[in-house]
Amino acid sequence: MKEVWHIVNKKKKTHVPFRLSILFFLVFVLFSALILRLGFIQIAYGDEYSREVERTEEVTVNNAVPRGKMYDRNLNIMVDNQPLDAITYTRKQGTTSEEMLETAKKLAKLIDKETDKVTERDKKDYWIMMNPELANKKVTAKERKKVEEGELTDKDLYKLQIERITKEEYDTFSKEELEVLAIYREFSSGYALTPQIVKNKNVTKKEFARVSEHLGSLPGVGITTDWDRSYAYDKTLKSVLGKVSSSEEGLPSESLDYYLARNYSRNDRVGKSYIEAQYEEVLQGQKTKIRNITDKSGDVVDSQVITPGQRGKDLVLTIDIDLQQATEKIIEKYLLANKRMGNTKFLDRAFVVMMDPNTGEVLTMAGKRYVRDSETGKASIEDFALGNITTSYAMGSVVKGATVLTGYQQGAIQPGTVFYDTKLQIKGTKAKGSYKNFGNINDLTALKVSSNVYMFRTAINIGGGTYIPNHSLSINPKAFTTMRNSYAQFGLGARTGIDLPNEMVGFKGTETSPGKLLDLSIGQYDTYTPMQLAQYVSTIANGGYRMKPHIVKEIREPVEDNEELGSVAEEITPTVLNRLPMKDSWIQHVQEGFKKVTMESGGTAYQFFGGKPYTVAGKTGTAEAFYDGPDREKYSEPQETMNLTIVGYSPADKPEVAFAVVVPWAYQRHTTDHHMNKLIASEIMDEYYKLKKERAKQAKAETTTTVKVNHNKDKKT
Repeated sequence: MKEVWHIVNKKKKTHVPFRLSILFFLVFVLFSALILRLGFIQIAYGDEYSREVERTEEVTVNNAVPRGKMYDRNLNIMVDNQPLDAITYTRKQGTTSEEMLETAKKLAKLIDKETDKVTERDKKDYWIMMNPELANKKVTAKERKKVEEGELTDKDLYKLQIERITKEEYDTFSKEELEVLAIYREFSSGYALTPQIVKNKNVTKKEFARVSEHLGSLPGVGITTDWDRSYAYDKTLKSVLGKVSSSEEGLPSESLDYYLARNYSRNDRVGKSYIEAQYEEVLQGQKTKIRNITDKSGDVVDSQVITPGQRGKDLVLTIDIDLQQATEKIIEKYLLANKRMGNTKFLDRAFVVMMDPNTGEVLTMAGKRYVRDSETGKASIEDFALGNITTSYAMGSVVKGATVLTGYQQGAIQPGTVFYDTKLQIKGTKAKGSYKNFGNINDLTALKVSSNVYMFRTAINIGGGTYIPNHSLSINPKAFTTMRNSYAQFGLGARTGIDLPNEMVGFKGTETSPGKLLDLSIGQYDTYTPMQLAQYVSTIANGGYRMKPHIVKEIREPVEDNEELGSVAEEITPTVLNRLPMKDSWIQHVQEGFKKVTMESGGTAYQFFGGKPYTVAGKTGTAEAFYDGPDREKYSEPQETMNLTIVGYSPADKPEVAFAVVVPWAYQRHTTDHHMNKLIASEIMDEYYKLKKERAKQAKAETTTTVKVNHNKDKKT
C-alpha cells in the first residue's frame, strides 16, 4: 500500500513543474513579442505618435470659390471668371512678426510687388519694427511709469510712438524695402490658416516658377490659381452688372458686420454694387470647409475636408444682348448727331427701356452719357444704364393715359366726354393751353393730338373746381393726393420693385396751387424714372396689371464643365404688383387712343410709325423743364430746357414688347426743336422685329436640318 502511494505521489510531483514550465515559456514568448512590437513602433512611428500626443487644437477654415457667371436670355456669356496665377501666404498660428518679415524679405527677391497700397501708417509700423531702439526713445520714462501705475496702456505708448515718427524718418525706405513692406502688409492682414492673396495681378511666368522652386524656404507661401471678373461686352450694361471687391479690399467697411455674421472672412471678395451685390448669396457659392489639426507649435499636421466647395450659381438675365447693343448704338448715333446742333448744349444723355409687358422681363436697359474730360477736353460716350432707375425727370405728355384713366375712375370724365380746346384764362396767371387750339375734342382725339387743355379740364373736375374764363380757380388740395395715388397704381412716382438696389422714386412738387395741379396732369410737375415709364405703359398694354420688372430670369446650378450651363435651380416668375381698379372697357378705350397717336394720320407719332410693317400704340411727350445736370453750378439763373419722351408697345392689339425713351434737356425753348425721342423709338422697334425675323428664320433652318438628319437615320435603319 505504501508502495502504491509512493508511486502516485512521485508522479504528481513530477507533473506540476512541467506545466509551470510551459506556462512560463508562453509568458516569455508573449513578453518578447510585445517588447519587439513596442521597439518597432518606437523606431518606425515614434515621431508620428509623438505629434498625435502633442495635438492641441482643431481649426475650421473656409476657402473661397469662383463666383457664378452671368448670361443673357439667349445664353450668351456676359460675365465670366478669368483664371489668374496667384501667390498666397497662409499664416500658421503663433507665427511671429519677425518670422513673417523674414519670409517677406525672401519673397521680395523673387517677385515684383506694387507699393501703391502702402499707407503712411504702414510705413510707421514698419519703421518701429525696423528701428526698435529709436522707437523706444520716442516714449519718455515718465510715460512708461504711467503704464506701471495704470494711467496708460501699452497701446497708448504705441500710439505715442506712431504720432512722434516724423515724415523724414518713415520716408527713408528704399524701393526694395517698400516692396518688403508691401508683402509683409499682405501677410499680416490675413487670418491664421486661411490663404491670403499676396499677388494675383500681372504675375509673370518667371515669378511663378521662381516661387515654385523656393517653396521649401518660404514657410507659408504657396501658389494657386485665382480668378478675376471678365466682361464679354466691355461697355455694355457695365454699371448695372456691378462690381466685385478686390482681394486687397475684402469686405466693404460699410457692410462688414453683415457679412461677418454670415460666416464671411474679412478678405473675401463680394459684390459691391447692383446685380453683383443684389445676388451676392447666389453668386458667392459654397466655400470649401476644411478642418486643420495643429500641434503645439501651430504647424498643421492634418487637414480634412468637411464640406467640398462649389462655385457660385449662374444667373441667366432677361437682357437680350443683341437688342441691347443695337439700342446702345442707336442712342449713341443720335446723341452725337444732336450734340452738333447749336441749341443742344445741355443735351448729354438718353435712355431706353424695353420690356415684356406681360412678364416684366427687361429686354434692354440702355443709357448713354456724353462726357468731356476736364483736363484733355476729349469727349467720349460712357455707359449710363443705371440712370434708368437712379435719375428722374419731368416726362411731359406721356402720362396723359394715366390722367384720362384717373378721370374715368373719379367720375371727372367718361369715355367720349368732349371739351372745347382753347387756352385757359385763369385770373392772375399766364394763359395755359395746348400747342394749338383744337376746338371740340373727345378723350381719344385728346390723346391722339396730345391736348393739354383736355387734361387741364379733367384735373379741374377731379379737384372739384369750376373753370370760368378770367376768374380765379379754386380746387381741393386733396386732388394732388388723389391723382398721385392713381398714378402710383401705374408705377409713376412709386418704386417699380426691380431686382436692383438704389432705385429712385422721383420727386414730388410741394406746392398745391391750382396751376400746379394742371401741370401735374400733363407730366410737368412731378418727376419719374425711365423704368417707371416702362412699367406705366406696360400696365396699359397688358390690360391693367402692374408687373414687377426684373433683370434676372433664372438661377442655374454650377457644373464642373465651365462651358455648359447647369439645371435650373430657380426660375423668376412674373409678379403682379397690383391691378388697376378700373373697368376693362376704360383701359381698352385708352389703348384705342394710344393707337391713334402712332397709326392714324394726325397722331403725334404717325410720321414715325404709320408706314411700318408692324403696329404700335404709344404716347409722345415734351416737358418744359429746368436744366439740373452736372454743369448747373456754372449758371447763376435756372436754364429752361425741353425734355423729350415717348412710350409705346407692339403689336398694338397683342403686345409682346413695351418701350420707354427719355431724352432729358434735349434742346432749349424758342430754338429749333428735334425728334430724337421718336427717331430712337422708331429704330429700336425696327431692330426688335429684325432680330425676331432673323431668329425665326434660323430656328426654322435648324429644325429643317434636324428633320433631315433624323430622316436619313431612319432610312439607314
